Amino acid sequence: MTRPPRSGPAARPDFANVDFTQTPFTLAWEVTRACALACVHCRAEAQPRRHPDELTTTEALEVVDQIVDIGRPILIITGGDPLMRDDVFTIMEHASNRGLRVAFSPSATGRCTRDALRRARDAGVSRVHISLDGPDPESHDRFRGVRGSFNRTSEILDDIADLGIPLQIGTTVSRYSLDRLEEIRDIVADSGALMWSLFFLVPTGRGQLSDMISPEEHEAVFHWLDELGQSAPFDVRTTAAMHYRRVVIERRRRDHAPGGGAYANVSGAGFSASAGLGMSPRGVNDGDGFAFIDHLGNVCPSGFLQLPAGNIREQPLASIYRESRLFRDLRDRTLLKGKCGACEYRQVCGGSRARAYAITGDYLETDPSCIYEPKERTRAC
Repeated sequence: MTRPPRSGPAARPDFANVDFTQTPFTLAWEVTRACALACVHCRAEAQPRRHPDELTTTEALEVVDQIVDIGRPILIITGGDPLMRDDVFTIMEHASNRGLRVAFSPSATGRCTRDALRRARDAGVSRVHISLDGPDPESHDRFRGVRGSFNRTSEILDDIADLGIPLQIGTTVSRYSLDRLEEIRDIVADSGALMWSLFFLVPTGRGQLSDMISPEEHEAVFHWLDELGQSAPFDVRTTAAMHYRRVVIERRRRDHAPGGGAYANVSGAGFSASAGLGMSPRGVNDGDGFAFIDHLGNVCPSGFLQLPAGNIREQPLASIYRESRLFRDLRDRTLLKGKCGACEYRQVCGGSRARAYAITGDYLETDPSCIYEPKERTRAC
């Protein structure tokens, strides 16, 4: 792999003013697809052993340098289970030393020991993401596919608190968890987590269309989350649920004086309902402020929209993100079709491109999980 020119040391970027045509706001890197769990929703269809063609340590360190050169997006090191790679701490330390803000998403297995978490903290990780998909062993273990996973998760949460590592808890919103969200919320509050990140299921990988909640249920959860976000001791964020932003905007406009409903609080890989965390008035979406590198070096719009636009072993990351037809299409919201194309919220929302592709086969089609009827489309009828 030809190594691109490296930029010198620099302060972390102004995340409030990222140009999505040049730099992703967030980049998730699946450093391995190996994992000991067997989650029913796994978008990666994780395997028990590492793939022989995974990026080597040398290649991985060069990838870090390319991530720096594209503009220092927030880096999420994920998998599979990234702890299946013995060199993951070397990768994290190099990324942190090069000025990247690094988040770490390990699986709740025997590899996620207190020592491993301490090493991650000392390597410069700024936040650890742990998944919780049920409020008790029966529900969580059924979803994760391994008995004892809930108890292991509880132990990990205790270790993270003891080590003083900023914590984010992730929950997949699906048929399995819909009726248990309030109970999970209570555990999140007790854990001291800074953020509850809710992933609305996309039927890809092991995730099935029958596991996805209905459009009406999406809408109901969005309203509940916005109310929760006003008083919870943690931030609330959604992923693959861009239409949550529309619900929050509408509720702000309803609750405040005319003109008070600004497009505020759009951040990260999704949307944060916490005041003061607003980052971008446009809204991150698959391939538009977000990019994903898989375990073989393929660069995709997201982990849920795994359509390779190029491979980092053959092309620089910057040229793939900035110049590939796939990424350019996803950043041009005038190309959106159906309701999403007609919607007045398309710049701040745009619908889940991953869900549109998974269900319709067209990444520019309408996100089928949204009940909203655009005003212009309604008038035309």
